Amino acid sequence: MATRIRLQRHGRKNYAFYSIVIAHPQAPRDGRFIEKIGTYNPNTNPATIDLNFERALYWVQVGAQPTDTVRSILSKEGVYMMKHLLGGVKKGAFDEAACQAKFDAWKADKAGKIAAQVSKDAAAKKAEYEARIAAEKKVNDEIAKKVAEKKAAALAAAEPQAEEAPAEEAPAAETAE
Repeated sequence: MATRIRLQRHGRKNYAFYSIVIAHPQAPRDGRFIEKIGTYNPNTNPATIDLNFERALYWVQVGAQPTDTVRSILSKEGVYMMKHLLGGVKKGAFDEAACQAKFDAWKADKAGKIAAQVSKDAAAKKAEYEARIAAEKKVNDEIAKKVAEKKAAALAAAEPQAEEAPAEEAPAAETAE
């Protein structure tokens, strides 16, 4: 009996959350399963994957066939890399300690690349935010300049009338004396 490693959908509409399960090939997508080996949340950036590595490796070694998406997830998490390295140990190419050292080096390199991508995305987001703030400040300064010009024009228009009015009153005050 062949088994499949597949995703089981959870979550609400337009916000899916998946469980990674071992299931019989004819079982429905969200139906019965043999074992749950992890979760996958594509809604975060980068996607959050919580995987029981040992159980996933076991099921891949005994011949469980993953779906395309699950194969990608397992590959990114290193399950297929470890399977490949363990095949080398079985053939006698290197020992178990060398296998673990190679896997740890691969995992550290992968973690460094992910951290670099996250920091690059954060820097791009910060630069975009600062550019947006600078553009908004420029627009606000232009609006403030126009408002100041209007106020100055209104004040200048009202000022000559104020100067003329006291000048007319002054002769009237002199004639009254």
